[in-house]
Amino acid sequence: MNSYSNSYKEAGVDVTAGYKAVELMKQYVARTMTSGVLSGLGGFGGLFELDMTGISKPVLVSGTDGVGTKLKIAFLMDKHDTVGIDCVAMCVNDIICCGAKPQFFLDYIAVGKNYPEKVAKIVSGVAEGCVQSGAALIGGETAEMPGFYPVDEYDLAGFAVGVVDKDKILKPDTQKPGDVMIAIKSSGVHSNGFSLVRKVFTVNESNLARHYSDLGTTLGSVLLTPTKIYVKAVMNLLDKVTVKSISHITGGGFYENIPRSLPKGLSAKIERKAVQVLPIFDLIAKTGNIPERDMFNTFNMGVGMTVVVDKNDADKAIQAIKEAGEEAYVLGELVEGDYGVIIC
Repeated sequence: MNSYSNSYKEAGVDVTAGYKAVELMKQYVARTMTSGVLSGLGGFGGLFELDMTGISKPVLVSGTDGVGTKLKIAFLMDKHDTVGIDCVAMCVNDIICCGAKPQFFLDYIAVGKNYPEKVAKIVSGVAEGCVQSGAALIGGETAEMPGFYPVDEYDLAGFAVGVVDKDKILKPDTQKPGDVMIAIKSSGVHSNGFSLVRKVFTVNESNLARHYSDLGTTLGSVLLTPTKIYVKAVMNLLDKVTVKSISHITGGGFYENIPRSLPKGLSAKIERKAVQVLPIFDLIAKTGNIPERDMFNTFNMGVGMTVVVDKNDADKAIQAIKEAGEEAYVLGELVEGDYGVIIC
């Protein structure tokens, strides 16, 4: 491509670096291609043809999110090939909460300086997340913004679109007292609460390299563990059982996210001893002297998603989730009352 500008480069933006980054990322993007993709990288818009087989009333469902200050961990560890998984997860895990199947994804990467190899590593993670969720990576944007971001830092956000048959959209208003809430285990902190995490551990390279016996590895390794993508588990679950509601446990923890999927007049009653809390959360609470109520109102505590089904379907639902490779167990039940979440 015969496109360059020395004046722009002197101002801090190297357009040729952008072209190189696109060439390097093409091998990763190719992994995500599905039959619906009608365009390649480089166009002004990504084209995607929806497969309407078995869908009588298609409804598009969209979601957008970023990785947040978890990126600071990636900067300090100089590891950039996993945060893209987080970015995809935060978007697709939201849209599956209404029963939608992800179709395609777009990313946005803003950098202080475009290092093509680093950008390609970021995109490799995005591509891996897309492969895990069955979504095609059909486009994106890399913006070099000198003076706005430090030269070694970047921000990462994404946008996902899924489709669901209108008649199969989950119906939370069908929930009733006695319905069972099932937990699907998380892989760790996922991509929320990292401002508090960084404050608790006064995060730096030395602290991240510290080995904790309770964790079985270094702090940095655990914190940078990618967010679980639950698409395959939820799709398998929806095929096997009537699911009434799903909650993605992100920022705000149990107390903010679970009530979003409950109708007026119902609350989730959860026994504290039923929650299979991961060691990293015990370490955060102990190190930061954080009250348990605040922990459950900030982090997922080891529960990445909750699913509500009829009590007669609980065992079958857990089995369907496990068939897809995820761990699940009964977390609690629905009871009358407008308390939102009761942990007792």
